[in-house]
Amino acid sequence: MEELDGKVAIVTGGGSLAAGIGNGRAAAVRLAESGARVVIVDIADRNMAETQELIAERGGECLSVRGDVSLPDDCAAIVRRAVETWGRVDVLVNNVGVAGPPGTAVDVDLDAWDACLRVNVTSMMLMSRFAIPRMRAVGGGSIVNLSSAAGLIGGHPSLAYSTAKGAIVNLTRSMAAAHGPDGIRVNAVAPGYMYTPNVYAQGLSEDDRERRRLAAPLRTEGTGWDVGEAVLFLAGGRSRWITGVVLPVDAGLTSALAVPDSMTVQSPRPH
Repeated sequence: MEELDGKVAIVTGGGSLAAGIGNGRAAAVRLAESGARVVIVDIADRNMAETQELIAERGGECLSVRGDVSLPDDCAAIVRRAVETWGRVDVLVNNVGVAGPPGTAVDVDLDAWDACLRVNVTSMMLMSRFAIPRMRAVGGGSIVNLSSAAGLIGGHPSLAYSTAKGAIVNLTRSMAAAHGPDGIRVNAVAPGYMYTPNVYAQGLSEDDRERRRLAAPLRTEGTGWDVGEAVLFLAGGRSRWITGVVLPVDAGLTSALAVPDSMTVQSPRPH
């Protein structure tokens, strides 16, 4: 409990569309278990109820704030509520994201493209815009942005989604360089094929679930708790000398290039 005692953390997307453990919910719970007072942010009150219950069951403190993090005024209000309630901001977890529209550069809907980038990327800049001055005031802080394996490699069917998640990678690095002198660390987590409420609420078939599990070297299924543990590590003092990194939490998905023997040239094996 002592690692984040006295700290205040904001977790955007700290609720979930369905019951169960999503990335934001897990992050909020783990931060609270480690002593932080957590501001849970979501666009709908009902999405945050289970997160509140889980934190309360573990003896933690939290505050739920409804807001749309793609809007500057809402972002300012979220940070203001945190400061009015607990006097400071130490940790910001930028977790909000949407799948975005399907399509390539040839056929993607332009309005949906703009909306995807605003929710997935601009929201992180906006929340940081208002949180960073509060972190400076207490001598530093930690920002953790949620990217994706789709932001590290190509092949995703949605150009908008993979572009947005890739932009988060350099947003993270650029912010780390800009705000390191203020004692503010900025890192990112890049989840792979997690099995979370946002996934199964959209009707993922059991066959596709199994394909996702087998796609990465570890051949195991990831959950929101795996992401929550990575967020906790990057938010807390154990990572005090780490900034500007992108940590894949993906069972090795981004480490493996699927190239059968017949498709490559290899040196002859010694006899």
